[in-house]
Amino acid sequence: MTTVPAVSPAPSAAPAAGSPAEAAAPRRRRFPAWLAVVPLLAFTALSFGVPALAMLNGAFTAKDPSGGASHYTTANMTASLGGAYLTALAGSVKLSAVSAVIAAVLGLLLGQAVVTSRHQTLREAVLTASGVLANFGGVPLAFAFVATLGNAGVLTTHLHLADHGWSLYSFWGLVITYLYFLIPLMVLTVVPALDGLRAQWREAAQNNGATTFQYWRHVALPVLTPSLLGGFVLLFGSAFAAYATAAAMVGSSVPLVTLQIADAISGNVLIGQENVALALSLDMVLVAGLVMAVYLPLQRRSARWLD
Repeated sequence: MTTVPAVSPAPSAAPAAGSPAEAAAPRRRRFPAWLAVVPLLAFTALSFGVPALAMLNGAFTAKDPSGGASHYTTANMTASLGGAYLTALAGSVKLSAVSAVIAAVLGLLLGQAVVTSRHQTLREAVLTASGVLANFGGVPLAFAFVATLGNAGVLTTHLHLADHGWSLYSFWGLVITYLYFLIPLMVLTVVPALDGLRAQWREAAQNNGATTFQYWRHVALPVLTPSLLGGFVLLFGSAFAAYATAAAMVGSSVPLVTLQIADAISGNVLIGQENVALALSLDMVLVAGLVMAVYLPLQRRSARWLD
């Protein structure tokens, strides 16, 4: 019997390049990835860049009282760094530094208590309350403290604090008021860093005979130092930029740069000092820029340790 070899079917011909089928296939265009951030860059330039340029231009511009042409000068910056303006700037730095130090210490203790707590409900409640209180400020906060610790406040009357020389409308009164929103902000900042402390580090310290104090002194605090310093810088910036609370509570009795800016703009002291107010604003921006220059490297260093 003769065997007929099987014949494999001929392969179908591939469509030739430039065929109508290939031409009809949709083509996907790839856009550069940086185009996705164009709306954000435009919004940033409009919201921050334009006001910053206007402030910079006004800080170095002097207006002619007779209506003549304006000219560039450093007189506004010189005035902002002398006299009552310098006193106000130093007062704001002092108030912010003292408030930030106290809030950093108390926030660290409260954050550690939250992290080591065995009750998840307590942790969630404290963190939720901290998120709310960290954003509670301005006139409502000032009114709450005036009603509680003012000259005729509830606690002032019942505890007879006025007989002991207590006054809410002072430097330390502002410090206590600022702690109301700075401590919760520190809790939100330091809790993630405390969560990053590994249990193996404590166990290794205990196995080597270290006490709790020695563990915190030689292990935990050195690791947490960048986060703590970064939290302090963040608290300092928040207190330094606060205005409405101090304006509603103390007015001009406590020299602060934000209050001086408001007085210069409104002409409460001298007419035509708007450009000096812009110079004071530029001083605040420079201080804030210095704060951020310290804060960002600390955050990066902390992230390397706690990742």
